[in-house]
Amino acid sequence: MNALQYIANAVRRVETMFPGYFPAAKHNHYRDFGWPDQVSFSQVYAIYHRNGLGKAAVEKTVLKTWQDDPEIWESAEAKESEGEADLRQRFEDLMLWQAMAEADRRSLVGGYAGLIFRFADNKSFDQPVDRVNGGLDGLVEVIPAWGGEGAQLEVAEWVTDQEDPNYGKPKLFRFTESAVGDTQNQVRQFMVHPDRVLIWSRDGTVHCRSELEAGYNDLLDAEKVKGAGGEGFYKAARGNPVLEADKDLDLNNMAQAMGVPVTEVADAMNEQVEDFQKGFDKLLMVQGMQAKTLQITLPTGDTYFNAAVNCFAASFMIPVKILLGSQTGERASTEDANEWNLVNNARRVKLAKPRIRAMLLLFQRVGILPERDWTINWADLTEASRDKKIERAIKMADINQKQGDMERVWTPEEIRVASGDEGLAPETTEDDE
Repeated sequence: MNALQYIANAVRRVETMFPGYFPAAKHNHYRDFGWPDQVSFSQVYAIYHRNGLGKAAVEKTVLKTWQDDPEIWESAEAKESEGEADLRQRFEDLMLWQAMAEADRRSLVGGYAGLIFRFADNKSFDQPVDRVNGGLDGLVEVIPAWGGEGAQLEVAEWVTDQEDPNYGKPKLFRFTESAVGDTQNQVRQFMVHPDRVLIWSRDGTVHCRSELEAGYNDLLDAEKVKGAGGEGFYKAARGNPVLEADKDLDLNNMAQAMGVPVTEVADAMNEQVEDFQKGFDKLLMVQGMQAKTLQITLPTGDTYFNAAVNCFAASFMIPVKILLGSQTGERASTEDANEWNLVNNARRVKLAKPRIRAMLLLFQRVGILPERDWTINWADLTEASRDKKIERAIKMADINQKQGDMERVWTPEEIRVASGDEGLAPETTEDDE
């Protein structure tokens, strides 16, 4: 053993005797505070299903982003064309927008998700798609899938040829339906070609990380405070027994009364105390001892719980009052609501629309859709509500009235537009008929 090895072993021995003394260990916050070094898919999946804050953040984000469905237009005309009507009806039949919302939900948890398209092209899932006959009827099914290591949709093979245009991208996916959640009646398992998969993530790749990861430690801290408070309240209400032995206690008599050897008296007492603590209606029988109750005073955990909740809400860019709803007795302010609308409107523009556009391009390439300059029309979440618009129009009319004989500030047409009405249609004349 050389000198360096000797010193390293000595340091390890000292660190074992004095944990936390050396800087490397002292500042390992993950170990010190009970947080995992790495967050896996199974961990974020579990906390999404078992933690109310995590569930609320994901669900409220998805529900707000998808509170109404987008529309696909082939022209700027106000009247719905025949092609637009057929497209809307087919998407409704396949519940495509619901499948996209589900993929969005799963990508928030797992980092990415997938939409697997089943085409009527008489080919297996692992084959590339050339051309699909039948137009919109060529799209048979849309399957949302959890993405990530150990999830339903994993990369089975990568494109490794540097001269290939798809170098570094998935060459083949593996779909295992029973890998996540309830495995009952989930029997599908097959390889999938990328032509039949739309990856749903922030950048359209499989390299994104879970949105729950940034606030994962905060969710754990909130669970610790809440769980400790619940368990502490239960034990305080039940009372922790403290057994005080009498000075004249004869262990032989106690062992004989319990029907155990003297060496097993302590174990028998532990079993009796454990059975006593399992219910409020249990009795504790002791001989030669006094049973006293140890009172527990619980500290107020609001400060620590609120700190964890605030940090988690910040990681998800969701106002705390919107995350918690009316549980705090306070409603979200107008500023909170406006900020939340801005966040989700940005999600529509920067995340959802590019993924929808990628789907439309795929459908055009394989023949599901004709080649058009398709436009995605989606309502602006930051736009004022109908009531707000009418209130604005009333204020404009009041200002006009206060002008008296002076020139009006706004025309009737401008007030109609402010109220959400695009104005009256021009009157038809006999010459127009």
